[in-house]
Amino acid sequence: MCSPTVLDRVYREIQDSRSRFGRRSFLAAVGVTAAGLAATPAARAGGNTTPVRADAVIDLTHTLTPQFPVWPGNEQFTMRPVATLDTGRFAVNEMSLWEHTGTHLDAPAHIVRGGATVEALPVRDFVAPLAVVDIAGKAAQDDDSVVTVADVAAWEQQHGPIPPGAFVAMHSGWEARLADPARFVNADALRIPHAPGFDRDAVRMLVHERNVVGLGVDTLSLDRASSSDFGAHVELLGAGRYGIEAMANLAAVPPRGATVVVGAPKHVGGTGGPCRVLALV
Repeated sequence: MCSPTVLDRVYREIQDSRSRFGRRSFLAAVGVTAAGLAATPAARAGGNTTPVRADAVIDLTHTLTPQFPVWPGNEQFTMRPVATLDTGRFAVNEMSLWEHTGTHLDAPAHIVRGGATVEALPVRDFVAPLAVVDIAGKAAQDDDSVVTVADVAAWEQQHGPIPPGAFVAMHSGWEARLADPARFVNADALRIPHAPGFDRDAVRMLVHERNVVGLGVDTLSLDRASSSDFGAHVELLGAGRYGIEAMANLAAVPPRGATVVVGAPKHVGGTGGPCRVLALV
């Protein structure tokens, strides 16, 4: 953020002139050129400056609201204004949330003692080929269905081998339930939730034989929600990889050929956190 002095000058210019204040004049006011703002870190460091090109960018992130479903026992997301434009010069909100809320990342430290926390994860793993395994058909018949080794084999028979360093996402169609948070969590009479996830053997294979950087699901857990041993978490995070839970719009992404970009959180000691996930198609 710019210094208070610069921001105050910009604010006064807006208020005094009451004129159209476009991007170019804002950059001039804060002393930044458009060329400087557009330069990537790689460009400033003298690295690769080839732009990423895509015909479409698909948002794989749910909008976080106080109604967004959370794991049983977790607190809901809350937000309240602490400053508004009616009472001052800036609008500011205070947010309160558990790290594992909304579309969010699981770091190894989430389940592994001494595992990597969010700020220590290698950034190169946040841009990867995206493979989407669709199990929506069987998930519609069985709330506890999982992505199995056989599902991965069938995917590869149709689409070719999962490339090394890929990110593999499960599409179960579960987000169709999102309008009803209770149905999305799907807890039974014993308060045990039921939703699809990854089978432990499939995760082990994807990690050790396909060298994936991470896995994603459109549910609240990498494991089937009723799991008692959390084997998918153990296999994935125990290998130093990351997971993304509660992903959106996976039905809009082709099974193969897209690139995932994960805007991962970066707070010291974090076990995870909300993130913005995009698919470049």
